[in-house]
Formats: sequence, structure tokens, C-alpha cells
Amino acid sequence: MVKVHVSLSTKPYDVTIGPGVRHELGAILEATSVGYQSCVVVTSKELRAQSWFDVDHDDDVTVIEVPEGERAKTFGSLASLCEQFAALQLSRRDVIVAVGGGALTDVAGFAAAVYLRGISVIHIPTTLVGQVDAAIGGKTAINLPSGKNLVGAFHQPVAVLCDSEILESLPDRERQSGFGEVAKCWLLEDRRASALASASLDDLILLSVNLKARIVATDEFESGERALLNYGHTLAHALEVLALAHDPDLLRHGEAVGIGLGFAVRLAHALGRVDELVVANHDEVLAFFKLSLEVPKEFSTSDIIAAMGHDKKAHHDLTFVLPGVNGFEVVRGVNHELVVRVLEEYREAR
Repeated sequence: MVKVHVSLSTKPYDVTIGPGVRHELGAILEATSVGYQSCVVVTSKELRAQSWFDVDHDDDVTVIEVPEGERAKTFGSLASLCEQFAALQLSRRDVIVAVGGGALTDVAGFAAAVYLRGISVIHIPTTLVGQVDAAIGGKTAINLPSGKNLVGAFHQPVAVLCDSEILESLPDRERQSGFGEVAKCWLLEDRRASALASASLDDLILLSVNLKARIVATDEFESGERALLNYGHTLAHALEVLALAHDPDLLRHGEAVGIGLGFAVRLAHALGRVDELVVANHDEVLAFFKLSLEVPKEFSTSDIIAAMGHDKKAHHDLTFVLPGVNGFEVVRGVNHELVVRVLEEYREAR
């Protein structure tokens, strides 16, 4: 078991990593200064049926089910959660435990943020994406038809429990998808592809969590450095929005991030920010994690560009996180025609 401390000045907490750490929930609830009276677990029907799911055995725990995946991140799900919290007469001395992937911790965390203007939440992320990214840092949100995560709030958890045992039950595609966020962290740390062969899954999770914790501690509300964690996400979020409208099962978040990383480094190269060696290292990292760089053919370039303009980093322009000689930076107002050209070349090369 390893603990990574997220040293926020207002509400510090630990991310606990290791096999079986979900069983630490009881101790955390006992030790927390919240002094909770009721505990409500928010999860999905599919996860509740898993053999490892044992957080509902206590008679004092109420379980609320929400839809699986991105289908949960809607105003309807948010309203339903808040209505059920109200029916249970939850108070600010109670606690929500979100057990699920990144989408579920997003919506459960947002509900906890807005119900009674904020009640405590603990995250038990059940996917690799959730464990290395979504459940850490206090960013909560739901989607709009026009964009990902456009309605949300910052609401830090009391604790995050990243149980590696749970990952063993993931479907192959879900597990593979998680490596998109891991690849992002590896690249943000400026690490070489050649070092990946000696890194275990636990090493990769710890590296990613440490990076997220360090950045969140210095920029809790994404006013500066934290935006760098969106590397690859401008294209990724655009693809996800289009996929949700077309077929929610077409693209997983980590898959979209992998595509976005491959595109972002090529855009940086076209802008003269990086050389071909940086592009090659990106490609080797993405290949190691078996992440596809193929943009779904179902979406036209014009639709993708339009969706990029709705990204939450944008200010009525095309905005990207890009590598360069000074490291990674948020680059605003990137030339529209250049983005179109690089995207078309990227698609044709696959």
C-alpha cells in the first residue's frame, strides 16, 4: 500500500494505492473529521454485480445506482441523485462514496458539490482512467451536447482509494483505454519510450498519481499549470462529444486521448515547437501502450474542428496544450487553416 498526499492548503487528503485498499473505507470513515452519520454509495448496476463489490454489506449504507459510463454525466442523472439525497434527508455531516469509473466519480462528485452547497465525498475509482486521473484533484462535471465537462465544480474528496485488485476485473478494452491517460502523464514527465519496458503497472499508476497530486497542489482551480493535464484533450474531447451523439460505445476516453496526443505533437511540430525526434518518441510511447492513432472515419474534419472550438480551454479560438522548447504550454489562437491541414494529414497517414 502506498499513500500519495495531495497537499492542498485548505483540504489536504491522501490517495491510497494498492491491492485491497477499498477495505480502508471503514477506517477512513471512522477517522475523518466529518463525523458522518449516513453513508450513501453511488455506483452502477453493472459494478454492483461484480464479485469484488462489498461496500454495501453494512446495514447503515444506502446504495444509489446511476447509468454506466458517460451516460451518467447528464442533468437528468444529477437531478436524480440530488432528489434521492433529499429523500434520504442527507445533511452536511453525511458522506457520499463514489464507486465507479471517471464518468461516475465526475457526476457523483458534482452532486456532492452542489447538494446543500457541498457534502463530503470519497472516491473509489474502478478504472485505470479513474485511478490515474479523473478521481483525483476535485474536478467534477457533467456534459452538454455541445461539449464535454462544460458544467461542473471544484470539490475535493476526503480520500481516494485506488484498489489495484479491481483493475483485474476490467474488460480488456476498458483496461487498455486507461493507458491513454498514463501515456499522457509519461509524456508530460518528458520520459523516453525506451524506459517503459522496465515499468510495472503499479509504477505507472504511482507516476501518474504523483504528477496529478503535485500539479493540483500548486494549482487547485486550474488557473495555470493544471491546464497542462489537458494535453491531448482538445481533440480527444471533440471526438468524445461527436461519439456520444453518434454511438456512445464508439470511443473510450483513453482511446480518444491517445489519438489526441498523436495529433497534438504533430501540431507542435508544424508550429516549429518540437523536432521529429519528439514526434517519434510520442509515437513509440503510444505504440507501447497499443493505443490507436486512427481518427474515427464517422466524423468529418469540419465537424471535429467545430467541436474543438467548444473545448473549455478555448476563448472563442482554437486552444491546445503543446510541447515546446520551454516545456508544455497552453497555446491559444492557433491558426485554423494549419489545424485543418495537420488534422487532414494525420488522418490520411493512418
